[in-house]
Amino acid sequence: MSNSQKRAIQNYRSRLGERGLARFEVLGLDADRTLIREMARRLAEGGTEAARLRDVLTKTVSGDPPKKGGVYAWLRSSPLVGTDIDLERVKGKVREIDL
Repeated sequence: MSNSQKRAIQNYRSRLGERGLARFEVLGLDADRTLIREMARRLAEGGTEAARLRDVLTKTVSGDPPKKGGVYAWLRSSPLVGTDIDLERVKGKVREIDL
């Protein structure tokens, strides 16, 4: 490899590092190539989708059993908690439906 090619690769990798990215190699099944590339691309984009994907992958790979009370905690984090909303269903006349 010529010096200019080595320099180009070094510059490319330093630009990746400035963006917080790193280039690495993984071994996997050929059938999973597209899946792994797509996953890596979405994780590199950042944002809420990447955070959700990272959380799911971390929980899946760690092998820890899921924590109890997750749905309850999610419901308690709702912005509607503490508001006085009347959620009682109004029972009215039954509609006739022709099938």
